[in-house]
Amino acid sequence: MLTKTLSGPPIDAATPAQFTGDLPEEADVVIVGGGVIGISAAWALQKMGLSVVVCEKGRIAGEQSSRNWGWVRQTGRDPAELPIMMESISLWQSLAAETADNNLLFSQQGVLYLADNASKIERFDAFIELAKSHGLHSQLLDTSAAQDKIKGYKRTILGGLFTASDGRVEPWGAVPALARACRTVGVTVREDCAVRTIEQTNGCVTGVVTESGTIKTHKVLIAGGAWSSLLARQVGVSLPQLSVTSYVIRIGDAPNLLEGNMADNGLGICKRLDGGYNVALTDYHQFAIGPDAFKYLLPFKQAAKHSLADTDFKLAAPSDSPDSWRTKRRWDANQVSPFENNRVLNPPTQTHVIDKMKQRLHERFDGLESATVTHAWAGMIDTTPDFVPVMDESSLPGLYLATGFSGHGFGIGPGAGKVMANMMAGRNIDHDISRFRFKRFTDKSKLVLGPM
Repeated sequence: MLTKTLSGPPIDAATPAQFTGDLPEEADVVIVGGGVIGISAAWALQKMGLSVVVCEKGRIAGEQSSRNWGWVRQTGRDPAELPIMMESISLWQSLAAETADNNLLFSQQGVLYLADNASKIERFDAFIELAKSHGLHSQLLDTSAAQDKIKGYKRTILGGLFTASDGRVEPWGAVPALARACRTVGVTVREDCAVRTIEQTNGCVTGVVTESGTIKTHKVLIAGGAWSSLLARQVGVSLPQLSVTSYVIRIGDAPNLLEGNMADNGLGICKRLDGGYNVALTDYHQFAIGPDAFKYLLPFKQAAKHSLADTDFKLAAPSDSPDSWRTKRRWDANQVSPFENNRVLNPPTQTHVIDKMKQRLHERFDGLESATVTHAWAGMIDTTPDFVPVMDESSLPGLYLATGFSGHGFGIGPGAGKVMANMMAGRNIDHDISRFRFKRFTDKSKLVLGPM
C-alpha cells in the first residue's frame, strides 16, 4: 500500500469563509459552534419561527463534524441515545429532499460489527433485545452470513451484528450544506466570529459578546465540541469534559471490500460515495495532559480505568488547544479570546498511527497491495466522564449545553439538534433525556458508562 499524500480534510483554517455578513442586534437564540449539533439545532429552531444566530469561531464543520468517519449508526448505541438516533435516521433521510442539496445524501448500506469471541456475541444478543423493544430491526449474523458481507477478510469470525437501516453521510459536505440551507431560510450564520463571553443580569443570560459585536438574547446554546467546557467556565459553569485525539485515513484504488460500514476489535471502515474508504482504529486514541486532566480527575476516574488500554498519553496538550497549559482560562470581553487564537483545531497526523492502520488492513484483507492512502487527518473528540453527551440547560438560566458526544455525535446530530431546539422553545421533547442531564455530575448519582 502506497502513501500518496498526507494532508488534512477539506475543511480547515485555510478554507475560504462561506458565511460572512453583519450580525443582528438581537436574536431569540444564539448558538455557539457551527458543527452538526449547532447547525441542526438552528435548522429546527428556524422551523419553529424563532430568530437564530450561529457563531462559529473558525469554519462551519471545521473540526470534528468534518473529521469523523461519516457513520450514521443506530447499532451499538447507548439505550438512552437509541430513540433519538432512530429519529435522526428519519431526519437524515429527509434532509436532502428538504434542502435540495445532494451533499446531504444519506446512503443506507448498513453497519456491521464483527465478533471474534463469545462475550461479544453475548453483547450483540443484548443489543438485539434492546433494538426489538424499539422496533429496530438489527440482526445477529452467523459466521457464514457475516463473511458474505465482507470480501477477502482473513480473520476468524464467530458472527456479526448488522443493522441494514444504518448508513453514511459525507461529513465535509453535509454540514456546510445544511448551514447554507439555514442561511437561505433566514438563520444568520457567521464564520470567524468567536463568542468571547456570555452576558448575564440577575443570574440569567442577557446576551453574548462576540469579536464582531454584542447580540442581545436570553437563550444561548453552547455546542462547541472540544471548546465547550472552556467557554462554560468563563461564565462560572463547571462542565467536566476532556478531549482525545483520533486519526482517520482515506484510501482509494481499493477493491470492493464491502458496501457499507464495518468494525471489528481494532479497525473501523466506512465506504465512501466515491468508492474509496475511510479507515480508523477502534482501540486507539491519544490524550494530552493539561490542567483539566487534574481538575476533572475524580469524575473521569472510572472512564480512565475503562479506557486505559486504548489510550496513548502525552505529557502536554498542544499549544493553543482547549486544555493547553498556555491557554488562558479567564479573559475580559474586550480581549482576544483563546477561540480566536486557534480558529480550527487541526492536530498533526502521526506516521506511526497511519502505519498501524495500514498494517491492520493488510492483516485483515487480501488485495490491498496497490491501494493508496490519499489523505490522513486527526480530530479532537469531546468526551464526558460516562461517554454520553450533556443535553440540558446548565446551572445558568438561559444557557444550554449540547456537547460531550464522545465520538458518537455526527450521526445523531439532527436528532440531538431537534431535542435542543424543542427544549429551548419550551416544546415537548418526545424523548427521555434524563440520562443526559447536566446535574448528573454533581447530584451524587452513580455514573453508568455508555459504549465508547
